[in-house]
Amino acid sequence: MNDLRNDFNSLLGQSTLSGNADRRSFLKTALGTGFAAAVLPVCAQTMIKTDTQGLTAGEVSIEVNGQRVPAYRAQPEGKTGLPVIIVVSEIFGVHEHIADIARRFAKLGYLAIAPDFFARQGNPMAYTSIAELQKDIISKVPDAQVMGDIDAYVKWAGEHGGDTRRLGINGFCWGGRIVWLYSAHNPKVKAGAAWYGRLVGEKSELFPQQPIDIAPTLKTPVIGLYGGKDQGIPVSTVEQMKEALQKAGNKSEFHVYMNSGHAFNADYRPSYVEADAKDAWSKVVAFFKQHGVA
Repeated sequence: MNDLRNDFNSLLGQSTLSGNADRRSFLKTALGTGFAAAVLPVCAQTMIKTDTQGLTAGEVSIEVNGQRVPAYRAQPEGKTGLPVIIVVSEIFGVHEHIADIARRFAKLGYLAIAPDFFARQGNPMAYTSIAELQKDIISKVPDAQVMGDIDAYVKWAGEHGGDTRRLGINGFCWGGRIVWLYSAHNPKVKAGAAWYGRLVGEKSELFPQQPIDIAPTLKTPVIGLYGGKDQGIPVSTVEQMKEALQKAGNKSEFHVYMNSGHAFNADYRPSYVEADAKDAWSKVVAFFKQHGVA
């Protein structure tokens, strides 16, 4: 629980809305719109907005073990045989920023899917307290459940225009940790991109492994993107993971942005560092292409 608390604390910060925008206008109920109450107000002046022109985009849902699990999907309109990217959110769920990330991938020719992994436990968008969000939802989401949800959406992608032989996964914070774990879980993943995802930490019945534990057997290459000023993820743990992967002969690579902290790609938050975010995004796109996810 201390690891989760540290991750959440690194996401906190003050921000302002541009102009006289109404806070409530940023809270919507549809998947992929609005923002979680816990991160309001957002930095609207730096927020990137990717349009849906030429895309099929919006909410879809599938049944996983008797439960409907929604997702935000974006893909080039009318095209099939598309490489597939699973987009894994932060703890705040599939809000407007995560949907925008999916649209950015879709504009590059991908079928991008951002599942709502918290659907069974509750709606993180509605929580105003980080402590309550941690206690009521995030701490109750088993890794096994997340792996199963991704498996189901990979199958769905293959039936809806995706080429799952070109499968990648991209995640942020909570989702960055999931990238490492799913890359070990599913050998069909060609490459992953883990943005400031925890590498070392506590284990429990719901969270039986951390990324450092799967490093000795991981075959999939992952690009890890971390902030040198991240108070929740020490650079020393990045070095520990790097060493373990090198010993295993894994071709993963790491980039530590020494002037950035946690969540430096979150353009809706005060943690955003534009230069580092743009550089990291270009590296991620190149990495996926290099490893056959394009």
